[in-house]
Amino acid sequence: MFHGFPKKSLEFLDSIASNNTKEWFELHKEEYVRLILEPSRSLVVELGEHIQALVPTINAIPKVNGSLFRIYRDTRFSKNKTPIKSRIGVIFWQGHAKRMSSSSFYLQFEPGAIMFAVGIRTFKRDLLAAYRLYIKEERHRDELHDILETIRAKGYSLPEPRYKRYPKGFAKDMPHSYLALFDAMYAFKVISPDERFFSEELVLDAYRVYEDMFDLQQWVYEMTLTVVSED
Repeated sequence: MFHGFPKKSLEFLDSIASNNTKEWFELHKEEYVRLILEPSRSLVVELGEHIQALVPTINAIPKVNGSLFRIYRDTRFSKNKTPIKSRIGVIFWQGHAKRMSSSSFYLQFEPGAIMFAVGIRTFKRDLLAAYRLYIKEERHRDELHDILETIRAKGYSLPEPRYKRYPKGFAKDMPHSYLALFDAMYAFKVISPDERFFSEELVLDAYRVYEDMFDLQQWVYEMTLTVVSED
């Protein structure tokens, strides 16, 4: 059962940021397991059971390369060349696609911030093509626009559009054409860690946010069902 992260968990992540070498981490691996990995596994189980009330078939897998990410960074494909991550992510994804290509509920924490998010944070090429094709239908643009306006009104944040030029098939005078300028679709909330992070209340806090943003989660999921994979 999840009882919150240990009091020293964020201090440990701060230590990683200050001592980011594989040698240092190997000497402190037991602390990582006790302060980060094991409570993260418990969080996946507990929060996953709550999310099932929204999505009965959600993927909540309490292991690394499931709902948990590797602590080691793959520096081959990252601009950040430090070998150990000091930011921890937990993901619950919907459907049968790969976790980073699926609409998901996401939680991320580091010493100064906790982020809750839903949706997809980066569209790969096939997803971007599917998204643009999907929103060519005005009703889908209308639905998404209304969802985003509701989420903004609740105080949640959205990513900035990536593109300045409209892609083929879109024009500025189309209703809600700004949606074609995005290369991702998600919403998020960032808070500062407080005592609730160190208690079971973290599960309830996350669930309330996910429930608030559930309509966006489902819109993105339905869009992904139209993807024709290029694999």
